[in-house]
Amino acid sequence: MPHVRITRESGIPLVGSLYFGIIDRGTNLLQVRPNCSCNISCPFCSVDAGPGSRTRITTYEVECGYLVEWVKQVAEFKGDGVECHIDSPGEPLLYPDLVPLVKDLKGIPEVRVVSMQSNGTLLSSKMIDSLESAGLDRLNLSLHALDPVLARTLAGVSWYDVEKVKEAARRVAQSAIDLLIAPVYLPGSNDGEIPGLIAFAREIGAGKRWPALGIQKCEHYRYGRNIHGMKFQTWWQFYNRSIRAWEKDSGTRLLLTPRDFGMEKRAMLPAVFRKGEKVRVDIRAPGWILGEMLGVGRNRIVSVLDCPKKQGAVRVQIVSSKHNIYVARPA
Repeated sequence: MPHVRITRESGIPLVGSLYFGIIDRGTNLLQVRPNCSCNISCPFCSVDAGPGSRTRITTYEVECGYLVEWVKQVAEFKGDGVECHIDSPGEPLLYPDLVPLVKDLKGIPEVRVVSMQSNGTLLSSKMIDSLESAGLDRLNLSLHALDPVLARTLAGVSWYDVEKVKEAARRVAQSAIDLLIAPVYLPGSNDGEIPGLIAFAREIGAGKRWPALGIQKCEHYRYGRNIHGMKFQTWWQFYNRSIRAWEKDSGTRLLLTPRDFGMEKRAMLPAVFRKGEKVRVDIRAPGWILGEMLGVGRNRIVSVLDCPKKQGAVRVQIVSSKHNIYVARPA
């Protein structure tokens, strides 16, 4: 599988792609994506990441200093009170410069909070101490079951050890880093695990500054993986039949709002392409899926599907332009 390291010298901008860089969805929260590799293969993965992937053909890693430069520019545009959430279509702890990245993001004047997501499998005591010293404010832990067999099944790898992940969760909760347990609810698979996860979060002291739990709804995505036979809920069913029932039974508030995380609307980076527009982009790197290439135009990344070239200029038509994420096809 090709591995693309994105440096200042590469000339590849860090806005425009879902795979790496910065995503701005019109709030004071910026998604900061330094890499896209994953070490587990969840059978419900929304992006088909990990060693069991059937569609992902490239991995990306962004030079730390280059990523921080871009975040500084976007944070200055956003203004004071920015949260940088280090996430990934994979596992951020696979990024070798994660600790320096956290430290450098905390040093940006407009950045108030630095948080991150993790599946917890690489959370050693040493790493937790290093992230705490670097200033990490919150860790969102993807933990979907406490039962060892089911947890291993939902991780999609035989070596997954939920007891080690639980111990790491306890250590995070005891540190200065706030902990949020973030299971994905999988109807018909982990229904019986959610009450135990709620009790576990409360028992270890998760949620000192922010909510202790953030239960997520499983969604169907075109390139994602799905558990065979699973029935997807509507948002109404998720909130009214599941979340509210668990709230009532546990006495724990689970229906969250952006306000619980200090999120507020902010001006979005201006779009540089509009849907339907025909433009030329310069192909710079392979895409994440077969037939896709990454082009550059107007200081933005453009994902070109069914791209006829592996390098050089290509004329394309923008087929999707949302949140400064651009997808195109040959024109």
